[in-house]
Amino acid sequence: MTDVDVVMSDNEASSSSTTHQLPTIQSGNNVLLRLPNGDIRGVKVDKDATITVGRLGSFLANELIGQPYGFTHEIVDKSLKIIPPRTLQEVEDTDATNELINDGESVQPLTIDEINALKQSGVHSSDIINKQIEAHANYSLKTEYSKEKYKKRKEAKYSKTFTTIEPTLFNICDYWFNKDQTRIRDIRTDTLSQILNLANIRPGGRYIAVDDASGLVVCGILHRMGGEGRLITICDTDSPPAYPVMAQMNFDPKSVSSVLSSLNWATAQEDYTPVLPPSDVPAEEIKSERQKARLKKRKLVIDALASTREELFAGEFDGLIIASEYAPWPIVQKLTPYISGSASIVVQSPYGQILDDLQNEMRGVSSFLCPTVTEGWLRRYQVLPGRTHPTMTTSGTGGFLLHAIKVYDDPEASAVETHRHKNKKAKTEQSEAVIQKESALLDSEMTDK
Repeated sequence: MTDVDVVMSDNEASSSSTTHQLPTIQSGNNVLLRLPNGDIRGVKVDKDATITVGRLGSFLANELIGQPYGFTHEIVDKSLKIIPPRTLQEVEDTDATNELINDGESVQPLTIDEINALKQSGVHSSDIINKQIEAHANYSLKTEYSKEKYKKRKEAKYSKTFTTIEPTLFNICDYWFNKDQTRIRDIRTDTLSQILNLANIRPGGRYIAVDDASGLVVCGILHRMGGEGRLITICDTDSPPAYPVMAQMNFDPKSVSSVLSSLNWATAQEDYTPVLPPSDVPAEEIKSERQKARLKKRKLVIDALASTREELFAGEFDGLIIASEYAPWPIVQKLTPYISGSASIVVQSPYGQILDDLQNEMRGVSSFLCPTVTEGWLRRYQVLPGRTHPTMTTSGTGGFLLHAIKVYDDPEASAVETHRHKNKKAKTEQSEAVIQKESALLDSEMTDK
């Protein structure tokens, strides 16, 4: 029985009375790894593949498949060993202080060459750290807090462990914010949660989104919708946009394709006439199965584009979410007619002045109710026994948000459901009129004959 089997057996024995099952890593999943120095790295777990984690080494991905998230693993000879979690203990009060410590080269007689020789000989990282502690001249003069910090620094330098992190929306947003916050337009975790709440994202809703934040906003909307509803994104590319964030969320492709569609700014124009190659070719001109499959795929794309445009122009969407690099006011003017009454409009920008200008524009239009600009504030804390305090560094901002509600500037306007019912009734009456007209023409032709 392996170490993994022992841990899993203990977990199953202790939780036999519960039906909750922890999410496990599957082949093809993207996983986040927390390294000893606190950095987060994203990897893809493919069956029979080899995963390389920088200086920590490499291992077979098969050893992660089927394992729950949150376990700490150590790389030993290209294999993984599960490390049991450490328990937090109260720090004992001592009379030791740091005032008598004189830092210098002489306090650590163990040289870099000797440490490298220990590493090459296969000595475990914990033994190397213990040797450094034993050789340190001033270690006993340190406070208990300083000793813990010293150990953590050495573990970050020599340890070959990592912890698997589930790629939830919170973790993915935090990962990208720390990695390159400009690519997600400075959207912090608290900002993303405010966007989703202000826009009232829910399963079964219908929304329009303009996302230039690498797909983070789209991922948040899809996550809240849970595979139910409709989301149309507007982009500036001819092909469907490639959202780098979405690849790490491990979404089911079928559930995404049934909810998500995209248009570019040209096809989102009502007077746009698409110039498309012919999809209907006479059978005698089809020379191969490959050509037949290509024509079939082309027809599906054309039909999907026409269906998405028709759905957008029909309107009555439940919300408009914008996180774009372009000026927001023209976007709001263009897309607001397609959302229903009482629908939320949420605009995000890294710069407050842009939203202030947008707020002034919207205040002059009576169909926008209470446009409000807000900025979130977030402070992280270190929570340890006797050492709970705010972190020494924190992010300056998570961006700014503008929220408004669309209202009908018409005294005779009705509620949303009534408005939708009237639109449906008008379309039904229109189709019935067309049928009656065609029947009358057919009757007249029969009479003439």
